[in-house]
Amino acid sequence: MHDAVAALIGQDRPVDLPVWRSFWDRLHDGGLQRGETVALLASLSTRMPDRVTLTALLDSLAERRPAGRPGDLGAAVNIVGTGGGPGTFNISTAAALVAAAMGVRVVKTGSRAYTGRLGSVDLLERLGVPLVSSYEETHDFLERHGIAFAGAFVYPAELALLSRSVLPLDVRKLGRFVNALGPLLADMPVAAQLTGVADARLTNGLRQATAHVARGSGRSVWLCVNDVGADELLGFVPNRVYAYEGAAEDEFVLDPARLGLCSGSLEELRPRGDAVTFFREVLSGRGAPAAAETVCLNAAALAVAGRLTGDWRAALDAARDALCGGRALDLLTRLRAGVSAHV
Repeated sequence: MHDAVAALIGQDRPVDLPVWRSFWDRLHDGGLQRGETVALLASLSTRMPDRVTLTALLDSLAERRPAGRPGDLGAAVNIVGTGGGPGTFNISTAAALVAAAMGVRVVKTGSRAYTGRLGSVDLLERLGVPLVSSYEETHDFLERHGIAFAGAFVYPAELALLSRSVLPLDVRKLGRFVNALGPLLADMPVAAQLTGVADARLTNGLRQATAHVARGSGRSVWLCVNDVGADELLGFVPNRVYAYEGAAEDEFVLDPARLGLCSGSLEELRPRGDAVTFFREVLSGRGAPAAAETVCLNAAALAVAGRLTGDWRAALDAARDALCGGRALDLLTRLRAGVSAHV
């Protein structure tokens, strides 16, 4: 049994960087014994690893990234959740479109669903919005539209190898840890990122991982959690935000009531009927007030995290104008049509 697997099962020692390097080499070479990757994923998903193991895992994947990463993306931001939580419509994708319609440059990463609802990739596929498949395409979409939705190329190749190695078992059942860590693994050098955490039990481990990534990349990363268990900011309950920028750390509560947002409930965020139709209704400004306010709060957070403004109320007003004024829906239409247009 490989040392990484034995250490994770036994929980008697950390997995350091050389051991992770050896594991990935064996995975690429096909030298692992049958079931070792299943055991590794099951162990990671059963218990959050210790700090040394977690940071070594992140470093081992970072150093395997291929050459040819992009340069300056013009202070672009990303919004992506860990997945899981209550079955709401895709808030982060709507917020990305609203933020872009406000003038915020957005590069959104995401994945297919790990629960019963649509993931961002599933939704975009049904909407007819293309994913970019290279850094060159990312730059092109940003220049033309102010937004790009990144495909699987931003994730380490090792994740795909792990998924294939556990077949015919369902990686969605085994990969809870990988899915939760996924937002921090995407290789897209944005200036800021907003990531919601659905499972509060993962918060401490993800905070350690986020602090490590922020120090290494210099970008600002906000982790947000709430008592409802949604992996986005919600517009009707207090949200705790852990903000990391380089070596600096901050923590604050974002209370929608103090910003004058309306009350609401999760039921207003659950798609009624067809999920795509519901999404378009929200993006057109015709959805439930709580849905619109939640989208606008997340869009405003992207503007603040990306340092386009420090005024939350002004950012919320700009988001509402982009949503209710039709600019967010117009942007979606242009993306679907492939029309070259600046936001």
